[in-house]
Amino acid sequence: MIERALEVQKDVYLCFIDYTKAFDRVRHDEIIKQLTQLKIDGKDLRIIKNMYWDQKAAMRVEGEVSKFQNIKRGVRQGCVLSPDLFSLYSEIIMRNLEGHPGIKIGGSNINNLRYADDTVLIAENEKDLQQLLDIVKEESEKKGLELNRKKTEVMVVSRKQELPIINIYIKGTRLKQKDQFKYLGSWISSDGRNNSEVASRIAQAKTNFQKMKTVLTNKNISIRTRRRALECYIEPILMYGCEAWTISKQTQKKLEATEMWFLRRMLRISWTAKKTNDTVLEEAHTTRLLISKIRKRQATFFGHVMRREKLENLVTTGMLEGKRSRGKQREKLIEGLTDWLKAGKSLEAIEATKDRKKWRTMIANAVKQGT
Repeated sequence: MIERALEVQKDVYLCFIDYTKAFDRVRHDEIIKQLTQLKIDGKDLRIIKNMYWDQKAAMRVEGEVSKFQNIKRGVRQGCVLSPDLFSLYSEIIMRNLEGHPGIKIGGSNINNLRYADDTVLIAENEKDLQQLLDIVKEESEKKGLELNRKKTEVMVVSRKQELPIINIYIKGTRLKQKDQFKYLGSWISSDGRNNSEVASRIAQAKTNFQKMKTVLTNKNISIRTRRRALECYIEPILMYGCEAWTISKQTQKKLEATEMWFLRRMLRISWTAKKTNDTVLEEAHTTRLLISKIRKRQATFFGHVMRREKLENLVTTGMLEGKRSRGKQREKLIEGLTDWLKAGKSLEAIEATKDRKKWRTMIANAVKQGT
């Protein structure tokens, strides 16, 4: 969405909401009411009721047990069901945002995105963002939830060299404006690029490589086994969230350099040794694989998104009103993916995703050519 907005010279105003003890404040009667309205299967509803209804708790202090009290709110920490229950609970709040301005893409208005208690409000200007936040604050308080004024932060994503300074408030407290924010484990930057996220992933991968150094650099273990360990334990850290990366030439060079950094250390090649990358790859009995792995994950995810007639599809392919800036445009994810697949134009790639078998064949061919 950010990529498409910047393409037509639109700034994106974001507010990353943080609730104070979100899971602990969910009211049991409200969540059961919401599940009933959604016509959840009766058996499932009874199971959830039995999990939360009529819970009691007491405190033990120096051997003395207090009187038992009914627990009427809070979902279980660590329970796989808790994020879904909170999402349903917050759905009541977010429905009040319907009809209020957000970002218009593909003819639809999008003013919020959510995953469990991680919520981001989206608008085209400061006034609309403040209005959205005021509604969320008011409706959240009705449901027993409180916005954390210290951790709720705002950002403006723009191509301008000087970012707009915005003043967004909660109960008279001005929210911090950030240049970067970590949302769902990935860094979002105010320039709309993923350079910081890629750099962060590389740093984390190298740190974890060093933690496993005794195994990964052990010459008593075959290089094949060590490469497999690298693939299982280090590469997932490096490639987390890569499905959304736009890989520029500069980014590709950094990723390829990281791949060689791993191999040189696994082979214990000194930095003073004048060995070419081709020689290193030959000694490791491998080829350059990292970029192909990332592109494969991107293509697989892109295919799933394109076959779904939902929000993900709309955000990926929908158009925004506005004019492109003059000069060379920023490379977009779909363009880089289309080039890698040799699929012609972006529209041809989108059309190809509808045939799952054909799409898999295209991915397999691209991987084969890249290795």
